[in-house]
This record gives sequence, structure tokens and C-alpha cells, in this order.
Amino acid sequence: MKLSPPVVRDHIDLPQGFPILVSQTEGVSPPFQRLHWHTPLEINFIYRGSGYYLINGARYDFREGDIVLINSNDLHRAVETESLVMGIVMFDPSYLALEQRYDTELLVPFREMGFRFDNVLDRDHPQLLKLWSLLAEMREEYLRKEPHYEAVVRAQLVRFLAYVNRYFSKDSGNGSLHARGTETIRNVLHEMEERMEHPWTLKELSDRAHLSSSRFSSLFTQVVGTSPMDYLIQLRLSKAVELIETTDGKIIDIASECGFRNLSNFNRLFKQHIGKLPSELRS
Repeated sequence: MKLSPPVVRDHIDLPQGFPILVSQTEGVSPPFQRLHWHTPLEINFIYRGSGYYLINGARYDFREGDIVLINSNDLHRAVETESLVMGIVMFDPSYLALEQRYDTELLVPFREMGFRFDNVLDRDHPQLLKLWSLLAEMREEYLRKEPHYEAVVRAQLVRFLAYVNRYFSKDSGNGSLHARGTETIRNVLHEMEERMEHPWTLKELSDRAHLSSSRFSSLFTQVVGTSPMDYLIQLRLSKAVELIETTDGKIIDIASECGFRNLSNFNRLFKQHIGKLPSELRS
């Protein structure tokens, strides 16, 4: 019996300090004609023409004016039927992890695809034009790269996802279960934020949620888009950036205040996630 070759995950090269790509394609490029999957979340907006996606074995037709959402690790391929031109936004799920302190459902349109949300947003919904305007401004900012464009792109992406949540959610019948899960994570997020200097372990965080470590990690990743410990690193680094920019405290003291016990490890993680060393940021 002949076995089908495995579907290999695509590596999408996202910049570490600004893990989002905004692009445009005419037709479907060869890499995306084949069945593939990748970790970044994907938003497609159809400028012109038509085609269809095969996503996890199901077919979704799209045409000019449509917006298509594709979740992390979904098996998918695009097919052009007529003069297709589409915009593409790809971003790392952890990119908006810190924003989820205030809205834990920000990534739910991807996480509950097929239940509360559809891959192709309702093309007859009157709020679809609002989403298009946000995507258009996001693309313009990304291409022009004027001062502070990163902040504008990030803000527009947050607004886009908030409006998708607000206007395009469907009643799935499991709302109370979902609400309990997000509330559990919300409480843990609050405690992590209030005591970020504490040397948290996965077991401690799981105990706060009254869940096993594996179940807590799964639920946390589903809601927030990144693992509990990765989120904690981002939370600490975000606070460290704030302190470096607004105070005269020594770098080693700021590292300790934010929960980093080792200065070299702090410098390494700071460089990896922020794109420069703490001393470079201050200078």
C-alpha cells in the first residue's frame, strides 16, 4: 500500500520583535497551492476575483469583499477560480498575549472556529466594511513604515479582532462552559500580573486554577495563544521595558523586580523578544 507523504509544517519567518507580516498576492503562489499548515494565525481579505479554500477537509468558497480566518495548525490550501487578488496578514498567536490581560477572548474567533465563528465572515453583515477599513489602514501603515507604524499596526489588529468578536459571534450552545474557562484563566492572569516577581511554576499556576498541569496548559494556550510560562516571560519583559524607559533604576535591579533571577538570562530574553539589549533601549 502506498502511503501519502506527511504534510510538513511551513516555517513562516516572522521578525522576533514585530512578529507580523502583511502582504498581497495575485493568484495563489505555488507554496500555498499545496496542502500545508503553520503556527501563525492568518487573515485573508479578497480584493478581487474568487476562489476557494480547503480547510481541514471542508470547502469554503470566497469572492471579492470576503474576509477569511485560518487558525494555527489548520490544514489548508487555496485555489484560484478567477483573477484572484488578496491581502494576507499573518501573526504569531503570542503577539497579542499581553492584550489578553484585558480581553481574554481576543483570539476566540480563531480558537472556536466552526462553533462560534465561521472561517469566511458573513459577507452580508453591515459591519464587514468596518473590518475592511481596519485591514486597509493596517496594510498602508505596514508598507509605508512611518515612525511608530508598529504601534498603529498592532492597534488596528486588536480593533479588528475585537470587532470580529463583537459582531460575528454565533450562539454555540456552550457559552457557559466557555465563560467558566475564560474566567478561570482571567483570574490566573490577574495573579500573575500582580505578583510577576514571584518564581511561578506551572504546578503553582495550575493549582490556582484547580486543574491538572496538562489541562491548565491546554486551556491557557487556547485562550491566550501562548503557554503559561511564555506568557509570564512576556509579561515580565513588558514591565521591564516600562521601567527602563520611565525610571533611572539599575538594569540589574529592574531585572530582579520583574522576576528575573539571572542578569545574563534577562539580557538574552530581552534581546530575543524586544530586539535589543536593555542598555541599548535605555541609551
